Amino acid sequence: MHRSRRFRRLRRSSAAVTAAAALAAALAAAPSPGTGTGTDDGLDRFYGQQVRWGACPQRRVPDGMRCGEITVPLDYADPAKGSIRLALARIPATGGGGPRLGSVLLNYGGPGGPGIENLAADPKSFADLGKRYDLVTFDPRGVGHSEPVSCGGSLELDSSAGDDAASQLAALRLLVRRCELHSGPVLPYIGTVHVARDLDVMRQVLGDPKLNYLGFSYGTRLGAVYAAQFPGKTGRMVLDGVDTLTEPLVEQALVSARGQQRALDGFLGWCARRPGCVYGTNTRTAKEKVNALVARLDARPLVDGGRYVTGRDVVAAVAAALYAPAMWPALADGLRRIERDADPSALTRLGEPAEPADESEADGARRIPADNADAALAAVNCADDPDRGEDKAAPAAVEQEIRGLIGEFRAASKIFGPSQLMTVLSCYGRPAGTDFIRRIDRPAGLPRILLVGTRGDPATPYEWTEETARRLGGSAVVLDNKGDGHTGYTTSACVRDFVNHFLVDGGLPSGTRACPAGQ
Repeated sequence: MHRSRRFRRLRRSSAAVTAAAALAAALAAAPSPGTGTGTDDGLDRFYGQQVRWGACPQRRVPDGMRCGEITVPLDYADPAKGSIRLALARIPATGGGGPRLGSVLLNYGGPGGPGIENLAADPKSFADLGKRYDLVTFDPRGVGHSEPVSCGGSLELDSSAGDDAASQLAALRLLVRRCELHSGPVLPYIGTVHVARDLDVMRQVLGDPKLNYLGFSYGTRLGAVYAAQFPGKTGRMVLDGVDTLTEPLVEQALVSARGQQRALDGFLGWCARRPGCVYGTNTRTAKEKVNALVARLDARPLVDGGRYVTGRDVVAAVAAALYAPAMWPALADGLRRIERDADPSALTRLGEPAEPADESEADGARRIPADNADAALAAVNCADDPDRGEDKAAPAAVEQEIRGLIGEFRAASKIFGPSQLMTVLSCYGRPAGTDFIRRIDRPAGLPRILLVGTRGDPATPYEWTEETARRLGGSAVVLDNKGDGHTGYTTSACVRDFVNHFLVDGGLPSGTRACPAGQ
């Protein structure tokens, strides 16, 4: 069954996972933007261009969906450095219920998530918005059909790298060099600050005086950065599954581990209320049994179709299934089979990367590197983070730092904590990123912005919704979704109605509002 990648906060670099695991076993800048509007600094030609809409790169697209390209500066601080092409897609407003409201831009998350592919796969989720708005999405710079970055293959470290800390860190540096070699000039300019500038060009080119925007997961970071740069150009903005703006990568990983554990606890409570749950009705012992399963398979993997299935594979499968409550019955079945029959096949399928419904491309379409999503994920997250003290540390010091964090990560979650520990190294060897995002603090002149946080979200914990609301100040209105899963718009009718009402009618009361679980 096809599972869309939509809204997923993508995993961090597998190379960093490998390096962190190896080190633990051995024991694991973009310039500050201006706020120009295209009236000077050599930007007029970008703001004054027109989109020529035509065929889309995918062979199968919904009726009425058309695609086009625009050009944007490689570097907004120095437009003379050259330009890059960005791919856009649009489904014109279908009409009904009132006059057309212009465009609403959709970002599906990531970083590294392609907009065109996702809108082509599922436009029905936005059908109500599509009556009054043109639905517009895009592949961000470095992603999909917009000058895709690549590391030339898998982001796994070279198998010839040694197991000691010095060898692992040297291999990480070589991986970064490989990414630079295969990505071309866009790589140093791929961060969210630059993408937010691209959003403003899109707004102008589409003919919208203000940006109306619906962003999911990482797309909430992008929306918040746009609002901080262009408060006077921010229209009706919704951020669903709110990402952090301020936490260093290590703190992000700890909060993520706690959020994943909370989501797992929610699943185990749901399972305990169903007949036939393999772990019975005691949720405390159920959690202990899941922990024991992971430890057991790390010590003695099972074999499935000629490959070994380890505890780490189980963790990946469980984490993937927690994204959507609709997948919980399949997760319960997979756990039952592996516990009772030593059959991991149903469980491991849940951890496999979800493929789009149709990956074929029209003739002449630009080929997307197979590692593009992972390469873009690492590049954007690192461009958005200014912390790089570890690059100058001796390997022994890095080992010591990781050793000192192991206990804290395991306390956050016995199974998810160790898999999050690699965040210590996820940007190792890359230049320091911008500190603009971390410095966002109640920008003046913002309109009301709706933030949707889901209590059982395994990827963007509710704490980040509250944190980002504080950073945006009094303009932020929080919708507290009491449900489970990552983001609320497509799973909660209450959230969807609230969001649509705001985007279409502009109605948004101040203060926190709530949507009950299951509604």
